Amino acid sequence: MRRERRHPGLRLHARIYLAVLASVGMVALLSGLAWHLKFGREPIESGLELSAEVASELLAPANAPQAEQEEVLARWGKRTLARLTLYSRSRQRVAAFGAPLPAPPPEQTESGTFHVGRGAPGFRLRLPDGRWLVAVRTFRRGPPFGFLTVLVFTAVAVAVAAWPISRRITRRLERLKEGVEALGAGDLASRVRVEGRDEVALLASSFNRAAGRIEDLVGAQRRLLANASHELRSPLGRLRVAAGLLQGDPHLKEEISRDVSELDDLVEEILLSSRLEAGAADEPLEEVDLTALAAEECARAGASLSGVVVTVKGSPRLLRRLLRNLLENARSHGGAGPIEVEVRPGSGGGGEVDVRDRGPGVPDDLKERIFEPFFRLPGAPNGGAGLGLAITRQIARRHGGLVVCLPREGGGTLFRATLG
Repeated sequence: MRRERRHPGLRLHARIYLAVLASVGMVALLSGLAWHLKFGREPIESGLELSAEVASELLAPANAPQAEQEEVLARWGKRTLARLTLYSRSRQRVAAFGAPLPAPPPEQTESGTFHVGRGAPGFRLRLPDGRWLVAVRTFRRGPPFGFLTVLVFTAVAVAVAAWPISRRITRRLERLKEGVEALGAGDLASRVRVEGRDEVALLASSFNRAAGRIEDLVGAQRRLLANASHELRSPLGRLRVAAGLLQGDPHLKEEISRDVSELDDLVEEILLSSRLEAGAADEPLEEVDLTALAAEECARAGASLSGVVVTVKGSPRLLRRLLRNLLENARSHGGAGPIEVEVRPGSGGGGEVDVRDRGPGVPDDLKERIFEPFFRLPGAPNGGAGLGLAITRQIARRHGGLVVCLPREGGGTLFRATLG
């Protein structure tokens, strides 16, 4: 069966990782917006009146000597790292610390803010005694793009911290996926480790219980089939002996012997199909001369052989059964025409075997159904249980290949077996 090929999407751990980063970014954005709406627009002027009163208490009185006023202004300028300029009621400069700042314009009558170039905002404080204190805080310049550097560093820190979290979650899912694939491949003893107490751990526990139940059911079915086949073969053996001792009509004796042989073959095919389906037909693999094997089976079936020497790794007994089933199918359904077999190396390694006949062919809508167990083409001659092609495909799959039915140019059927 050809697997549907899906376009690879974004891995789950990458999705979780990006979701964490997007969530952190959204929280930062909303927090900054909320801070701006709450505090960013609050007028600075609301605290200027109090600041003016405090400044008036810290500075020398208006009637103090100018030298004293300059001394106090310089002392507070050094402490606050600010440029300070003191103006009289008439807006005449009295003292300054640092480069003098411009006086308040005549139209300004209350404390307020202003900007000096691209620096920090300045303050014009109207003191209770009518004087003006103009101040600009001086900041030490940070490195270029300082804010951007902090932002990038924060983003990198969040990314590094979020990665192991997302990987820890998805790594357990990946192990669960590997367990499911192993179970699907026939390893009924496959189990996954249960880690944690979250939903992923519950899923792993459910998988282990389901896998155990499947293993028990398959084991019970296998034991039932083995016991049933044993019980069937016992009376079949007695029937064969009785048929040999039967006196009377030779045609009846021959018919009974043939029926017993068919039943015996049916039991054997059911057992082999069951073992192959359950993955229990394990045999040591060895190098097999596929061409020599095909030559022996072609001589037995009266088919012609062409091709080159091809060696594959597999089970000689199962590969012989594959070739024999294909040849018997061609002989049963291919009419009186010749049967041709070709052996050649496979395009991806291994080998390919073509079995051609000149029979009526297989309708396109039934080219897959003929590989189903017990399926027979409408109007096909009686004989066989309909397990031959199903077993053939199972053997090919066990050898890493496939068997398909293809149309043959000029009429007839082509069965192509690809191995390893």
